[in-house]
Amino acid sequence: MTRQPFEIRRLLATDTEALCGIWHDASIRSHSFLPADLLADQRRIIAERFLGEAECWVAACGQTPFGFIGLIDDFVGGLFVDPHVQGHGIGSALLDHALSLRGRLALEVYARNERAIAFYRRHGFCGIRRRETDDNGLPFALILMQKGMTTPGPRRFARANPDRDALTCGQA
Repeated sequence: MTRQPFEIRRLLATDTEALCGIWHDASIRSHSFLPADLLADQRRIIAERFLGEAECWVAACGQTPFGFIGLIDDFVGGLFVDPHVQGHGIGSALLDHALSLRGRLALEVYARNERAIAFYRRHGFCGIRRRETDDNGLPFALILMQKGMTTPGPRRFARANPDRDALTCGQA
């Protein structure tokens, strides 16, 4: 895709099907370690709950969505870009838009999603905590990352384990 102008706008009711497709395609690419039945259940939750409950912003060219970010207060519930157009600044624009609205953000990312961790680190996010199971109780570690927030106490993280390197701040 050549760089096309796109706008960032609020979610429209007509976006649901396209955004669920973007979520699914991006999730298969980034979360290939997750079971297919879990992804199917999560797709249903995205359609039935998340898109309606989160404050969703959509990157679109005309009526065609290319990506979206869902905010729950200062927490990024999800940032997904169509895999066919990743690397063209859409995710960065959505993240910058969210930061301009909130001034600070937190999010969780799968520790095995190295590409996403590098993306967030390039945008100045710091890993502050790791948990070894996901929201479903499955053994897929998540890293809590944040930007523009203060954390109580010192943040010292060992760099001996490459999986835990995401818990440091700065450039990837």
